[in-house]
Amino acid sequence: MKKEKQVIIYTDGSALGNPGPGGYGVVLCFGPHQRELTGGYRLTTNNRMELLAAIKGLEALTEPCRVTLYSDSRYVVDGITKGWARRWRANNWMRNKRERALNVDLWAELLELCEKHEVAFRWVKGHAGNAGNERCDQLAQGTAQLALLPVDENYAGGTPR
Repeated sequence: MKKEKQVIIYTDGSALGNPGPGGYGVVLCFGPHQRELTGGYRLTTNNRMELLAAIKGLEALTEPCRVTLYSDSRYVVDGITKGWARRWRANNWMRNKRERALNVDLWAELLELCEKHEVAFRWVKGHAGNAGNERCDQLAQGTAQLALLPVDENYAGGTPR
């Protein structure tokens, strides 16, 4: 039986104006190797970029891995560790009887990726000197400031679909 690789992923997302131009940053660490990912959209939200950072980090893995994923987003970490996202999915993406969950497209992708990997989500305080988180913040902020970002097809007119 093959032992799964252990990977550390740091993630961060940013939106200038929220909603506004946004970016995400990811730092993947495997042994001595490190890889950075970044991207963004011209109109999006901070929460969408936080979720997308986690998705892009997990998507970059080419085989099932044991992952420790660090994020400064309570929305992302609590959504997974407290079972909110799984509960929303089980209830047809409803938070309660009247409120639809937001960012359903991204939560669905993240849950699917969490089924492919063994992922432990860890919250880290943002802007507190954690080198991985600080680098992700630089990547996310830098990308959010780019002039020619693509359109987030699942976020139109300020309303997440």
